[in-house]
Amino acid sequence: MQVALKPHPDTPANAVTAIEVEVVREGGVLRLKYRALGRMDELLVPAAADFERADELWKETCFEAFVRGAGEAYCEFNFAPSSRWAAYAFEGYRAGMRDFEVAPLYVETNAGPDSFELIAAVTPGEVGPWRVGLSAVIEETDGRKSYWALAHAPGKPDFHHGDAFQLELT
Repeated sequence: MQVALKPHPDTPANAVTAIEVEVVREGGVLRLKYRALGRMDELLVPAAADFERADELWKETCFEAFVRGAGEAYCEFNFAPSSRWAAYAFEGYRAGMRDFEVAPLYVETNAGPDSFELIAAVTPGEVGPWRVGLSAVIEETDGRKSYWALAHAPGKPDFHHGDAFQLELT
């Protein structure tokens, strides 16, 4: 299935005009293909790096997925265009954060003049239906940041908010 992310109304984008995400659940694997469209020469993309865990990826251009099974616990995955990644587990809304001890199966990027793709696959470890939130932080060369998600809660951008978990995958 393909879904579109929307920019937060308080953080309009200049360089990126749209972000689409192709989402596939295959058993316990979540496959994602994020595609940002626009003027990619104005997108600030972190330099290529080793495929390894890193914190605070959301401070730069980063693509994210949040997955919740039954209950309030959820996990968060961050994928940087550099190929660095992060995975966290939460007991509830922004509570009980710890490293989630699972690595993405892969992270791959493809860049062109009018599009940027990031492809990732992860194993969230949840059985049964998943509630999924998809998001992106986009940083432009002029320092502007825009925050994209399937849905935004009222107030400042907050990808952890329950309103952001808009997609149900069975």
